[in-house]
Amino acid sequence: MGAYVITGGKPLAGTISISGNKNAALPCLAATLLTDERIVLRNIPAIEDVKIMLELLKSLGSSVEYLDANTVAVTSSLSNCRNTNEIPHHLVDAIRASILLSGPLVARRKKVLLPPPGGDVIGLRRLDTHFAGLEALGCTCKITSSGMLEITEKKLQGTRIFLEEASVTATENLVMAASLSSGTTVLVNAACEPHVQDVCTMLVAMGANISGIGSNVLTIVGTDSLSGCDFTIGSDYMEVGSFIGLAAATKGEILLENVNLEHVSVLKRGFQKVGIECVETGSSSLFVPALQARRVKKALDGGTIKLDDAPWPGFPADLLSIITVVATQMHGTVLIHEKMYETRMFFIDWLVRMGADIILCDPHRAVVNGPSRLKNAVVTSPDVRAGMALVIAALCSQGVSTIQNIYQIERGYEQLAKKLLGVGASIERIE
Repeated sequence: MGAYVITGGKPLAGTISISGNKNAALPCLAATLLTDERIVLRNIPAIEDVKIMLELLKSLGSSVEYLDANTVAVTSSLSNCRNTNEIPHHLVDAIRASILLSGPLVARRKKVLLPPPGGDVIGLRRLDTHFAGLEALGCTCKITSSGMLEITEKKLQGTRIFLEEASVTATENLVMAASLSSGTTVLVNAACEPHVQDVCTMLVAMGANISGIGSNVLTIVGTDSLSGCDFTIGSDYMEVGSFIGLAAATKGEILLENVNLEHVSVLKRGFQKVGIECVETGSSSLFVPALQARRVKKALDGGTIKLDDAPWPGFPADLLSIITVVATQMHGTVLIHEKMYETRMFFIDWLVRMGADIILCDPHRAVVNGPSRLKNAVVTSPDVRAGMALVIAALCSQGVSTIQNIYQIERGYEQLAKKLLGVGASIERIE
């Protein structure tokens, strides 16, 4: 699985270019199944999750051609399609985003038999919202005796659907399926994260009729067919937040380029709570200065402030791991409240081993006291974001640390070691 060997303890400085949004690339790749025509996707991050999704598409009969390292052309003609009962289990098990195949496949091929999706082990993530929405559109969903997800449709019919939770992947699946339905579908309490906006915008470029993009109510007027398109994936605001955290924790000075500034306001508010400011220096650049207050804010009554996650435009759950590490290097106390996943906070055990002053109250809440002088350790990455958080912890600790299971990190970060070397980090990737 590989490992990073990191020597920490020095500020980082330089420029990092932000890659394409992983969480937009995956549903956009799945959406190529909705048409027989060629689709070109640009600014695709060269990461493990994207490679696996492309392998899944090829296993279904799609033609995949790399035009350059970050541009791919996909053609998914029905005449070349293969049996959807034969989707390789090991590929589906590798990424959570494999569930995004269900919407397009049921719309084009009427039936899909899919092994349960895999990916990060960060708590129970049920598929009820996906099933309820697809059933409302006219599908039959069940789990077979062998544990497979079986989805069958006779005729997709538009309707009004209230999502019990603002699930990102359920919203994306339902928008894709509804785009080839009869009639009009209204999704209420839809997710509206930037990556959801990206896939909706791509579908519009393919000829779909979607209104309300960026809001919690999406209206989709179904059509008989969709066409090809040439679409550019937006920049990854999760990567932006990760590198803000990198600069903050190491007392570094980093310029981030290729940033969509429309998506960083919520990130800036979160980091301001722990004493870190960012400066917009151009139309697509963000600067994190070394000179910072580095003091956690107090609540209005003088009490401990809380930093929690919420659906967009709230602070992203994926960045709570990052900001937890940042808080260990700030002056003051903050309560981190992770509401969405049952086990994501358990990576804190590794931070405590490294010398962090953190009280894990329960699976969802932790009190962080700083600053702590972190020490080197051998730790293991449990998931993409916690793994990146441990990399940041190692870079601001004293001595040489080893981060194991970096496959989990590289699923979501393109050329991470190279980017870190570019800002002065001492990092070596070993097999």
